[in-house]
Parts: sequence; C-alpha cells; structure tokens
Amino acid sequence: MVRQWQELFWDARYSNTCIDCQPDFVKLAEAYGAEGYRAERPEDLEEVLRVAFATDSPAVIDIRVKREANVYPMIPAGGTIHDMMERE
Repeated sequence: MVRQWQELFWDARYSNTCIDCQPDFVKLAEAYGAEGYRAERPEDLEEVLRVAFATDSPAVIDIRVKREANVYPMIPAGGTIHDMMERE
C-alpha cells in the first residue's frame, strides 16, 4: 500500500518500498509450527485456500502478486467515501 500511495500521490517517487528481498513465508510459518502455503498464480489460489482452511493448525498463505498491482477501491488520505478511487 505504501508503494501504491507513492505511485498515485507522490509522482512515483519511491522510498523504502523495494520488496525484492522477502523471507520465505512458508518456511517461516513452518518454523513457528504453523502450516505454510504459497499461491504463485491466480489459478493456484482456490486449491491453496481449500487446503489451508481444511487444516486444524494456524496457516500462513503467501500469495504472490505483481509488484505493480494496486489495491482498489481506496480512499485517499483525508477523503470520504465520496472520494473513493476505483481501478481504472
């Protein structure tokens, strides 16, 4: 979300939003005794969710998305529901 705000409201002047170096969340979950799952592609998501919801253990799901993917709808800082921005 920080990267998205920098893109939309700060003329794409990015600061401290590089996410190239991420931990392996599946292994991290397993290290703490939880189940870890990863969805690499949209078509993987339904099955990963089905398996994760079927477990009796806590589960962490790492869902990979493109770096440029933004989250919508969103309301700009200081805005109201009437200022909601939707995907273009």
